[in-house]
Amino acid sequence: MPANVSEQITDSITQVNTEVLGDAPAQAMGTLFQTAGATAGLAMQNAVHAQSNQYALNNAATTQGVNLLYTSPTAASAAASTKIDAGFEGTLAKLDALILNNNSLR
Repeated sequence: MPANVSEQITDSITQVNTEVLGDAPAQAMGTLFQTAGATAGLAMQNAVHAQSNQYALNNAATTQGVNLLYTSPTAASAAASTKIDAGFEGTLAKLDALILNNNSLR
């Protein structure tokens, strides 16, 4: 280093470099906390969306069951009752498969 550089200048540059190095961990932790917060927010949004989809499937299953009960012929004969039960079980099996597929996609 040339001898004509003032010690005050070199001291000032050394202090600035020390400050930059000292601030780096705090900046890194701030970035980490912001990223973690954003990630947690997205996870919560995904959970709410999945719950909403599950609610829609459950509502559809309930509506289909009620519609089947309202549109079924009277249960006076055993043959009609058997057909109703078989149809209802088939519908429930299909809806159960839909619900299981939706749960496995999460």
